[in-house]
Amino acid sequence: MNFRSIRPIGLTVLPVAALIGLGVGAVSAAAVERAIEREVVVPATLDQAWAAWTTREGVTSFFSPDAEIDARVGGAFHIFMDPTAAPGEKGADDMRYMALQPKKMLSFDWNAPPSLPEARAQRTFVIVRFEPVSDKETRVTLHHTGWGTGGQWDSTYAYFDKAWPRVLESLRKRFETGPQDWAPWLAQLRAYKVKEAAAAASSAASAAAK
Repeated sequence: MNFRSIRPIGLTVLPVAALIGLGVGAVSAAAVERAIEREVVVPATLDQAWAAWTTREGVTSFFSPDAEIDARVGGAFHIFMDPTAAPGEKGADDMRYMALQPKKMLSFDWNAPPSLPEARAQRTFVIVRFEPVSDKETRVTLHHTGWGTGGQWDSTYAYFDKAWPRVLESLRKRFETGPQDWAPWLAQLRAYKVKEAAAAASSAASAAAK
């Protein structure tokens, strides 16, 4: 997958006077706060790019095989990477929109994948901004912050540092070549679950034979 069009955003350098005004404590806090920042320019109108993040049809065209979307403050932003999993294990099951400024900005809370249960019990938040580049191109900027320290937080940050460029690349491809075909992904999930069930049955049989 080509990630060259997914660009990290540089840090803003504050003037010395601004740093003095903030105070040493504030500067120190800003220095340690980490965030994932990525952007991509997609071949889509502003309306199309906005709809990709605020409708079920849009979300499933690039982000996940299934979703529950209610684009209002407090409304559902449920992203189901594994629609057949048990409730609470489908992906970002219980996320919600936190703010929406139509065709300019939206934000939602977010959690870690089920493989990182300690961090999954917590929440981070994501801000997505939209800026028209031309009549047929839109810049989409993503900012993910709210990270803790220690425990599984470093692993969670590393996971999304790799995941978000893939999501934005998928968004770009959606408008270049068409909606994502989730059939191979779902087939892979089914094969994994069959293999996992067979391993569990074999382990149970071995334990019973002892």
